[in-house]
Amino acid sequence: MKSGYVLRMEVDNAYLVRTRDRRRRRELLAILIAAAPVGLALLAYSWTHLQVLEAGYRIDSLRRELHATGQSERHLRLEVARLANPRMIEKRATEELGMEPPGAQQWVVLEPIQ
Repeated sequence: MKSGYVLRMEVDNAYLVRTRDRRRRRELLAILIAAAPVGLALLAYSWTHLQVLEAGYRIDSLRRELHATGQSERHLRLEVARLANPRMIEKRATEELGMEPPGAQQWVVLEPIQ
C-alpha cells in the first residue's frame, strides 16, 4: 500500500560512527549521585524497621514464655504447700508407705542435758 505522504529511501549507514555523548554521561552520573543517598536512606530505614519488628516479636515471645513460667511456678508453689501439709504427709505415709502411728512403747523421751 503506497501513500503519497510516505517516501521510502534506502539509507546506507555503513559509514556512520557512534561517538559517546559526554554531556549525557555527566547527566546520568549527576542523577546517580543524587539518587544514591535517597536509595541508601531508604535501605537503612527498611533495615532498621525490620530489626525493630524482629525485636518486637522476640519481646512478645519472651513475655509469653515469662507468663507460662509464672503460671508453672504458681502451680508448683501450690503443690508444695499441699504436700507440706502435715495431714497430707500422714495420709501418704500410711497409704503409700504402709506406716503406722507409733505405739506407747515406741516413744522415747529424752531428758535435757544440764
